[in-house]
This record gives sequence, C-alpha cells and structure tokens, in this order.
Amino acid sequence: MLKTILLAGALTLGIAAPASAAPDWPAVDRALGRPGTEQAGGVHRYGFPRSDLKVTLDGVAIKPALALGSWAAFQPMGDETMVMGDLVLTHEEVNPVMSRLLASGFTITALHNHLLRSAPATMYMHVSGHGDPVKLATALRQALAVSATPLASPSRDSQPPAAGAGSSPPIDLDTAALDRALGAKGKPNGGVLQYSFPRAERQMDGGMETPASMGTATAINFQPTGNGKAAITGDFVMVASEVDPVLRALRAGGIEVTALHNHMLNDEPRLFFMHFWANDDAGKLARSLRSALNKMNNKHG
Repeated sequence: MLKTILLAGALTLGIAAPASAAPDWPAVDRALGRPGTEQAGGVHRYGFPRSDLKVTLDGVAIKPALALGSWAAFQPMGDETMVMGDLVLTHEEVNPVMSRLLASGFTITALHNHLLRSAPATMYMHVSGHGDPVKLATALRQALAVSATPLASPSRDSQPPAAGAGSSPPIDLDTAALDRALGAKGKPNGGVLQYSFPRAERQMDGGMETPASMGTATAINFQPTGNGKAAITGDFVMVASEVDPVLRALRAGGIEVTALHNHMLNDEPRLFFMHFWANDDAGKLARSLRSALNKMNNKHG
C-alpha cells in the first residue's frame, strides 16, 4: 500500500518513478543452460533444436532449422517477465511435458501439427507464462527434461536464427534470386535459408506488445534438396480476412497447406497461423510464396 501511495504521489508531482530493474539475463541463461540472443524491445530468445530427432518427410531428412526448432522468448513487463514459446515434441512427450508446465503455472495456448506424413510425427506445443524470469526458465527446463530435447549448451551453429553471425553450412541455392523474388534478405541457419516478414500492425497479447521475435512474424524456410530444388515450410501469420486469399495463393502454386490454427489466446488483432510444405524448384516456390505474401499487411523495407 505504501509503495502504491508513494508512486501515485510521485506521478502527481511530476517526479519520475524508479524504473523497473532489468531481468538478470545471465541467471536466466544459467537456468536454461544456454545463452539467449537479444532482440528488439529487450526480448531474449532461446533455441532448443531437436537435433536428436531424425525426421523424414517425402524422402527429405528434415534439418532442425527447417521445422524442428523449439524456442522460448522472454520479454520484460514491469517487475515481471512474459515468456512465449513453441516446443517441438513427439506424441509420447506431449502430456508429460504439458503436466510439468501446468504444475509450474504455465498456460498451454495451442497444440497441433505443422507437417503431414512426417516420420516420426511431431507436435508443436505453444506456451505462455508470466512471473519471475529465472523461475520461469527453471520450470521450462524442468519440463523439457521429461522429453528427449537436448539440453546441453549448444554449439554456435545451433543458436536461434536471430543470432545472425554464427557459422552455417553453405546454402546450395541461388540465394540472391530468392531474395529478389521474396523481396527480403534470407539468413542462413544450420543449412537452411530463413526469411521473416513482420506484420505492419502493432501486435498485442493480454495487453502486452508482442514483437516479431515473440512469434508474430511470417516465417519461411528453404532447405536445399539438390538440383535447384528446396523443401519449404514455415507459417503465415494472418488476420481473418487474409486466410482465404493466402490459402488460395498457396494452393494455386502447388504448395500444400498442412495446418491452420491459433498460437495465442488473447491476441489483438486475432491471428491465424497457416503452415505449408513443398519440395520443388526453389525459384518457382519463391514466386508462389511472394504471391501469398502480397495478400497480407506486412511491413515493407
């Protein structure tokens, strides 16, 4: 009560209230067993590639950076921190991990597939939590520990995409042509070329801004499969009015739509996420993807 009265008095007198202390990021790093990468807005993002899984789809061996990358992003919010993430799990791992998270106060915001016909099949669990960042990180690691997710500190090339400068195998594609077709600069990560297209609107969830690094940007990934071909997957992030035009553009380009769902519960505007798959000439796929992107309200430049 006294703190509230003093704060109100300071605001009345025009005195600046003391700023909230920044999270102890090194302690969060230690709790998760790996360094995070700092993003715009003070977000710290952590990657947990499922390098233990040997997943194939239509004869393509899926690289972790293509479709098997668990992640969690921590965003300061006053005296607390919000965390959002997407965990890649086998069918057998889903409920043990979910039970641990629920016991720690996390909210499960979505559970679904991203791929079709993959072996072994994987599920994607979206999670959200608020509170002390070290406690959240500790609970998240304990939940992941009941899965086979590798938790040892990763090498530089298995860091999240936003880390940028880490080494990566060469991309056996005409990356300059793909950049031109998509109107963006792709980033190599773990042998995969990754693109991100943030939306133009301000994205909110539960009254808090959720920047692109919290999973609100369209993601498109290319994995070379030889002779100028690439396997592509990712997700389009759309408002309701864009769902049908984007779906039609993808199907017209011969790209499979593999899932359509939500990732959050209290997002404004309401967002829908459409996952896709194809393995074809990379240039042809890029042009079809660009056609779908043109149906959306994304940032330019």
